Amino acid sequence: MTEKWQDKLDPLQYEVARLGATEQAFTGKYWDHKAQGTYVCVCCDTALFSSEAKYDSGSGWPSFYDVLGPNLVTITTDNSHGMSRDEATCTACGGHLGHRFSDGPAPTGLRYCINSASLDFKGAI
Repeated sequence: MTEKWQDKLDPLQYEVARLGATEQAFTGKYWDHKAQGTYVCVCCDTALFSSEAKYDSGSGWPSFYDVLGPNLVTITTDNSHGMSRDEATCTACGGHLGHRFSDGPAPTGLRYCINSASLDFKGAI
C-alpha cells in the first residue's frame, strides 16, 4: 500500500497525508486561495470542504468552519508534540488532513485547520 501512495503523491503530499506531518504555515498553495469550488482529499478525491465554508483564520493554513457533510472527516485525539488536539483524517482513505479546533466562527464555532498538501481543488463549473 505504501508504494501506491508514493506513486500517486509528491513527496510533501505523502509526508503530510500518509505520515501525518504538517506543512509550514503560509507556504501551502491553498492557505490564501479564494476561488469558488470544492476541496477534495489529495489521496482519494473525496469531496471534503466547500469554498463557502473557508475563511481567513490568520493561521497560515486553509481553514474551514464546516465539512461538506457528515462522516466525511474522522476526528481522533492526537497527543503528539506534548499537546492534545483533535486530528482530522479523511474517513474514506485515512489520509491525515490536519486538526480541528473549537475557536472558529459561527455557525459551528469550529476551525478545521487543514494542510494544503492534503487537498486538491475542483473549481466551480
